[in-house]
Amino acid sequence: QVEMVASGGGSVQAGGSLRLSCAVSGYTANRNCMGWFRQAPGKAREGVATITRPRHDPYYVDSVKGRFTISQDKADRTLYLQMDGLKPEDTAIYYCAAARPGALCGRGRWDIFDYWGQGTQVTVSS
Repeated sequence: QVEMVASGGGSVQAGGSLRLSCAVSGYTANRNCMGWFRQAPGKAREGVATITRPRHDPYYVDSVKGRFTISQDKADRTLYLQMDGLKPEDTAIYYCAAARPGALCGRGRWDIFDYWGQGTQVTVSS
């Protein structure tokens, strides 16, 4: 069973940066795609970025493209989300996630995710 715990959230002003980390443990075999989701107050959870293990083919939704960067460490046990140029609309709880075993990352293929870890709050003030 995979386990993922996100950290690194906080409060920043617009234009600021944060780096989220996600510790990945447990059984991760064949979980080829990992990513980040977010859920703003009163809104549905949305996918933000994905990466194919290990460290290939990052994908971003248009709203964060050019501002966010998804990456993994060489040990393949920590997932990161570097967030620059933060905007108030980025305010949300951010979750790291794993796609179901055997599934491959694809543009907009958010339906392949079946595990979401503990989230971390990001608040951006104007």
